[in-house]
Amino acid sequence: MTSYTLRSASPAKTRADAVVVGIVKTAKGLAPATGAEEIGTAYGRKLRPLLSSLGFAGKVGEIAKVPTTEAVNTPLLVLVGLGDEAAVTPSVVRRAAGSAVRAVANAATLAIALPADSPELLRAVSEGARLGAYSFTEFKRDSAPSTPGVGEVVVLSSIARQSEASAAFAEAELVAEATNATRRWVNLPANELNPPSFADAVRDAHATITKGKGAPAIELQIWDEEQLAADGCGGILGVGGGSDAPPRLVKLTWAPKDATQHIALVGKGITYDTGGYTIKPPGSMTTMKEDMAGAATVINTLFLAAKLGLPVKVTAWAPMAENMVSGRAMRPGDVLTIHGGTTVEVSNTDAEGRLILADALVMAANEKPDAIVDIATLTGAMVVALGDKLAGVLGTDDVVAGLKAASETAGEGLWPMPIPEEMYDRVHSSKVADLAQHDWVRWGGGLYAAAFLREFTDGLPWGHLDVAGPAFNTGGPSGHVPSGGTGFGLATLLEFVRAHASA
Repeated sequence: MTSYTLRSASPAKTRADAVVVGIVKTAKGLAPATGAEEIGTAYGRKLRPLLSSLGFAGKVGEIAKVPTTEAVNTPLLVLVGLGDEAAVTPSVVRRAAGSAVRAVANAATLAIALPADSPELLRAVSEGARLGAYSFTEFKRDSAPSTPGVGEVVVLSSIARQSEASAAFAEAELVAEATNATRRWVNLPANELNPPSFADAVRDAHATITKGKGAPAIELQIWDEEQLAADGCGGILGVGGGSDAPPRLVKLTWAPKDATQHIALVGKGITYDTGGYTIKPPGSMTTMKEDMAGAATVINTLFLAAKLGLPVKVTAWAPMAENMVSGRAMRPGDVLTIHGGTTVEVSNTDAEGRLILADALVMAANEKPDAIVDIATLTGAMVVALGDKLAGVLGTDDVVAGLKAASETAGEGLWPMPIPEEMYDRVHSSKVADLAQHDWVRWGGGLYAAAFLREFTDGLPWGHLDVAGPAFNTGGPSGHVPSGGTGFGLATLLEFVRAHASA
């Protein structure tokens, strides 16, 4: 278990196995970044020739490791590129810290002297170190001896003794803890995490978080298949009917006495997606354990808001189902009745996420929150449009603007997308039901899905995050983002909720 401490010591005099410093591009060439000035003084005129001989360009996230030969107290100097000096942001240092921690994963002690002279930068450095150190090794028999991890990380900051710095450092721990908890759930294979066991895991986490004096009061409610049937949740039941693992719906409520705003978060919880009878190609099925990332995100966002004591009422709705093929599975052409009575004609059983979200959105809207935000690994069309690093954001103008602003603070990439007027007619094109779940037109699939979800929001302020690309990283780790589940969206939702604390 890695320990993290905050100090104001000099990076040149700190005793550790390695020290991390930033390098920036300036008008005069490469130079030590804020926080690394004493390293620059220790090396003097030798630093720039050293960087040149290493071929170090100072690009964001670039890493070089240099034995110090007693120039400073630590035996190893880890140089991290931060790009242009004028463009060093919390997002840049978060990424740099994550890269650096992975670069020296076997160090017993690591000191990080990246720019951390404001609470925002300090939090980013601390988060990046914790997030970059994450890896999912639960099922690797030999993982413990081969990857021991850094024993102690010391974050160096000139403001370390200020109360704002301590608060930022503490919050970074909670944000990283929530993000890594989300990542773990997303990474668990479907034979370990199905709807009932996922709901049980939420129950266990809830019991831990609410235990003890001073713990936050969070209400938990779980619907089983019989309760879902009694409440007319035809979307969740239709999708989950083909699996031997029955569906669930989880609701969490954080309702502090001083709250004046209510934000409802709804997350897609498909624990595995075969596509149903509209079955996926084999290659598209291998990572479908990730399809519950939205549910994991809203659950951990609510837990985090409660731990931070944010004065905003937050409800998290997590519909959970496994989309399988069997004699009980829904078929193309079936008509499902969503909670509240709207009927939906199913034409594509692989467009199942919108069906379970429909039930949860109606239930969330019935409570008349000030805003509803749903997050889902919803459409491949959005990945085609935006790639695998950006999420699409759609909805009412005010919520979209709020989510975009929150994402910029959080350092996560959102791109606003439209819901064109013609999508209304497409969604209402069924000849046998109120709505058409899908229409097989190749163009604008992500926009169609958002238009469908909008039908269940009762005209309330609403935002939809399609995170099909960035929620799961099929490549190698980069910056503070690991392979596998990324936890994308949690930091944005936290900042969105926080923005309503003073509304």
